[in-house]
Amino acid sequence: MTSFSDATPASSALSEPEETTHAAFVELLKQSIRDVPDFPEPGIMFRDISTLLAEPALFHRVVDAMASPFSDIEKVVIIESRGFILGTPIAYAIGAGVVPVRKPGRLPAATFSEAYTLEYGTNALEIHQDAIAPGERVLIVDDLLATGGTVAATIRLVDRLQGEVVGVSVLAELSALAGRNVLPDGIPVHSLVVY
Repeated sequence: MTSFSDATPASSALSEPEETTHAAFVELLKQSIRDVPDFPEPGIMFRDISTLLAEPALFHRVVDAMASPFSDIEKVVIIESRGFILGTPIAYAIGAGVVPVRKPGRLPAATFSEAYTLEYGTNALEIHQDAIAPGERVLIVDDLLATGGTVAATIRLVDRLQGEVVGVSVLAELSALAGRNVLPDGIPVHSLVVY
């Protein structure tokens, strides 16, 4: 499985026309994502995808591109909150069920919880204890991979339910924060844009 983040324009894995098309798509995405400095705290550069989501044709292309490397997925696990926006249509596109992972106290039935740290604090995520059957193939979807805390916590939640995480798909990745490094080895990460 090749991720867009691994297939940069310098990569020999793509032919020249594909490299040009991919580079143009990445540039279009970067132009469509608004940078908001000092949000939610001073020193944080927030990558606001709401401007991209407002463009119907581009949103459609993003959903297709985030879903395309994955098949035979039984559940798409979506991380609150922007992961909900992207993950639900991805699940629809690949014919999978949707499992929300939410902040504490927002799921009504019995849950498992995992704490995590992020670039500006700590939090926890929860999943329903009956959301995934043992052995089900799972794709995790979120908008952004930064420090990797939310994705790593979500992987631990899926592991507790004995699901098989076959990949992570994100719209954008902040490579300077090295979020990939905190994820278990062998789980492919598919990111459309790398900052």
